[in-house]
Amino acid sequence: MLIKSAKLYLIPTTLGDNDPSAVLPITVRNTILELDNFIVENEKTARRFIKKVCPEKNQQALKFSLIDKHTAATAYESYLNCCEEGISVGVLSEAGVPAIADPGSEIVKLAHRKNIKVVPLVGPSSILLALMSSGFNGQNFAFNGYLPIDTNERKSKIKQLERLSKENNQAQLFIETPYRNNKLLIDLITALMPSTNLCVAVDLTLESELIISTTVKEWKNKKVDFHKRPAIFIIQQD
Repeated sequence: MLIKSAKLYLIPTTLGDNDPSAVLPITVRNTILELDNFIVENEKTARRFIKKVCPEKNQQALKFSLIDKHTAATAYESYLNCCEEGISVGVLSEAGVPAIADPGSEIVKLAHRKNIKVVPLVGPSSILLALMSSGFNGQNFAFNGYLPIDTNERKSKIKQLERLSKENNQAQLFIETPYRNNKLLIDLITALMPSTNLCVAVDLTLESELIISTTVKEWKNKKVDFHKRPAIFIIQQD
């Protein structure tokens, strides 16, 4: 039986420093107004976002549990204790939606195991927005996270993804740490076949948004700077 009096809300945030009302539905604001308990990556940025969405909310009443690379998996058990006591909790993403290229899936898994109702809220996903705007196969795609840092390993992985795209008619998506975007773009242009399609979508939903989707051959003629700009990379070999 589900614990009807408490829920785990998966709360999306903006993808950058823009007006939340431009990309988030009113249900996000209404949900945050009702909650005081949050599971987040960073308390400071979470507080800033909550204040921006709900400036009238009492910040002193907020309680935060952290999920980051330093958090032991055993700590997660206690994060949902309040749900079992009838108090709902929100998982708040740093950018975009929780548990998609973002921490949170282990908390969601735990909630299901404890029979706590999970409620995903609508919000911007950079992965889906990039795929929508790429013109690539939205029926068959794979998200691969980060590619290897080592140059040789990265180029080998790029060629592997290109082969998979060709064999399976599958769009291949991946990301990079923003300050290494330009280096990744160079590796993509040199490792991929000229006929392979490459889409780079940066600063999605922001005023500086830029989406370029064309062949690697055409990319070689472009002069672009993606340094420190959040980006999604997609390749597809027809």
